[in-house]
Amino acid sequence: MNLYAKLLERREKPIRIGLIGAGKFAAMYLAQVPRTPGVRLVMIADLAPAGARANLERVGWTAAQIAATPIVEDWRKLVSHPEVDIVIEATGNPVAAVEHILEAFRHGKHVVNVTVEADAFCGPILARKAKAAGVIYSLAYGDQPAIICDLVDWARAAGFPVVAAGRGHKWLPHFAQSTPETVWGYYGLTPEQARLGGLNPKMFNSFLDGSKPAIESSAVCNATGLTAAPEGLLYPAGAVDRIPDLMRPRSEGGVLHHKGQVEVVSSLEADGTPIPYDIRFGVFVVFEGETDYIRRCFSEYGVKTDSSGRYACMYKRWHLIGLEVGISIASVGLRGEPTGCATGWRADAVAVAKKDLKAGEVLDGEGGYTVAGRLMPASDSLAQGCLPLGLAHGWKMLRPVAAGQPLKWSDVAVDANVPAVKLRREMETSAAGGSDTAPYGRRAA
Repeated sequence: MNLYAKLLERREKPIRIGLIGAGKFAAMYLAQVPRTPGVRLVMIADLAPAGARANLERVGWTAAQIAATPIVEDWRKLVSHPEVDIVIEATGNPVAAVEHILEAFRHGKHVVNVTVEADAFCGPILARKAKAAGVIYSLAYGDQPAIICDLVDWARAAGFPVVAAGRGHKWLPHFAQSTPETVWGYYGLTPEQARLGGLNPKMFNSFLDGSKPAIESSAVCNATGLTAAPEGLLYPAGAVDRIPDLMRPRSEGGVLHHKGQVEVVSSLEADGTPIPYDIRFGVFVVFEGETDYIRRCFSEYGVKTDSSGRYACMYKRWHLIGLEVGISIASVGLRGEPTGCATGWRADAVAVAKKDLKAGEVLDGEGGYTVAGRLMPASDSLAQGCLPLGLAHGWKMLRPVAAGQPLKWSDVAVDANVPAVKLRREMETSAAGGSDTAPYGRRAA
């Protein structure tokens, strides 16, 4: 609760950061850097330096501030720079992100990883390699996974068993087949409005079709010890006040397969009607009052609970994306603590065919025309040889896969020499052999 005070103490010797990727998420953080004491941006690495400068100008940096900040195309110059303490990986490209992160570790740099797609398929092994290198690897605060981790930690530190945690989403089942051509209709925009706003249809579609919820829920499971239901995410619909009733075991009238589960709550009724006071852009944790005394305290202080009075909810209705990344920088740089970090491999975001895929077709990754994400217990993904969503891009199909079916490694022609592929396969081999020290598959409430 004293991060700001500690940042003030570091004004003369600031935390030194380097940023890889200066797009939308990063631009939001860049808007906050000049307003944050105790932090200095040493360098930016971006494939389009002119675009990065334009973003700096757009978010309010002065000409002098921009001129004083080196912007390079070669990310290796940044991760090897002796004055950089913390690297922020914000490219949004999971394959590239893995290479950036591993190289940062080799140079003794802490990493705040904005590219959660990479964490979803190899976060546990990235965490282990960071520990071996004596550095810190962290999810990025402002993104929903890290904020969910924060709520889970709050509940547990206060002595409450966590029953469920997760995020909101605008969801109807047919959104799973949405493509970049259909996304704007579901969002309520015309293609022309989207074009004028400079909106990326593939990126927005990755949110809509369930890919991002699967990716982020996987990261939360692996960081918190919570686990996925065998069937994946259910997307029950409900307002904020209904979350305690929904997030309890099925035997008690809720939707949960088990206590200690990750779930996503829809902001739409089954007929598409918007739900008032929804959790669409927010996050929640549901916790249990185990004794009559605790449940009486819930009642005395007006805590909204389920009908039994046993289950309560704490939530944030919005998240501020890149505007909040400074919390991660301060936590890592001042306390030596990540704002969310995998502690085991418990869940996976696997690639599922959006349509009947034919041999010879090329996968186009999350948000595209070929695949969407599905949350799956890690043990099931490993046993079935599933292809993680973050690696389902650019590979050619070797055999047909029916719509709605998970893709397997054996279904695609994968380049085994790609560092991200090698790292994921190393994690799978370690998990299958039982030689890893991380608690793969273990549940924890």
